[in-house]
Amino acid sequence: MSKELEEGSQLTLDFTKLKKVAMCGADVLPVAVQNAETGELLIIAYVNQEAFEHTLKTGNATFWSTSRNELWEKGATSGDVLKIVEIRVNCEQNSLLYLVRPVGKGACHTKDSKGTARSSCYYRRIVEGDRLEKLPE
Repeated sequence: MSKELEEGSQLTLDFTKLKKVAMCGADVLPVAVQNAETGELLIIAYVNQEAFEHTLKTGNATFWSTSRNELWEKGATSGDVLKIVEIRVNCEQNSLLYLVRPVGKGACHTKDSKGTARSSCYYRRIVEGDRLEKLPE
């Protein structure tokens, strides 16, 4: 990922993301990850059967990285673990909601101006239609 994409002020939405996910070769479901205490949406990720079973076994949110085609246990290297409080499934059983308790400094792999992991991947808002503005830290 480029610094401009992750930190910049220009809106450049990736409308090809789901096509890329479909081409990764893994059978996956989307999972919304929400802070169980605050309700803040932290990330949207994907799980395959292996990641889901690992999540159930360990109690830590684990995903399938569709870009790297590998198991991704959130916090394994950063220490920013997402502890499962509850798992919900939608009516069609084709997406999940993980209610989690963050352990560590944040859920996002990007850092704020102080070098701390952001609590959520949703740290910018759209203004003027095509420009992004960071939320106050």
